[in-house]
This record gives sequence, C-alpha cells and structure tokens, in this order.
Amino acid sequence: METLVNVVHIVAAVVLIGVVLLQSGKGADMGAAFGGGGSTVFGPSGPGNMLTRLTTIMAIVFMATSLTLAVLSAKRTSVFDDVEEPATLTVPATEPLATEPATEPAAAEE
Repeated sequence: METLVNVVHIVAAVVLIGVVLLQSGKGADMGAAFGGGGSTVFGPSGPGNMLTRLTTIMAIVFMATSLTLAVLSAKRTSVFDDVEEPATLTVPATEPLATEPATEPAAAEE
C-alpha cells in the first residue's frame, strides 16, 4: 500500500511541475501582439482552462498523497525500536597486586 502511494505521489509531483511550467505567464499576451499566433490545439479558449483544471487536480492528488504518507509513517515504528541493547562487557574482578615494601639494597661489602 505504501509503495503504491509513493509511486502516485512521485508521478503527481512530476506532472504538477510539468503543468505549472507549461502555463503561460502574465506577459505572454504581449508575444501574441507581435505576431505570435494563438494555439488552437486546446480549443478556442486556449490552454488556460485545461491547464488550470489539471493543475488543481494534480495539486489535490499531491496533497492527498502527502497526508496519506504522513499518516502511514506515523503508524510505522522506528527502525531503532527493534534494535537490541548492546551487551555490556563485564570484567571479572581481580585481586589487587600485593605491593611489598621496598627493600634497601644490601650494603656493599668492603
């Protein structure tokens, strides 16, 4: 389920980016005034209505998949929850070394 939502999310994001880049800016009407003809591929109303609707639909799909992924990730446990605590190393207690008092060196024989 999560994989399907991820795939739909990525596709929606790419399509949304493409649709936004295809839309004409506010200054596009000036180009038509200097000889740039209007495109009739999208019909007499131009590409504006279709691209606007597609942008709205893709934005809704993107937001829905974003919320779904957030809910799914909140229900999932962390990968660190399953990690066992590392074993502690215990060092056996040793008896302290007996220190002998320092002996004076033997007097040199004359």
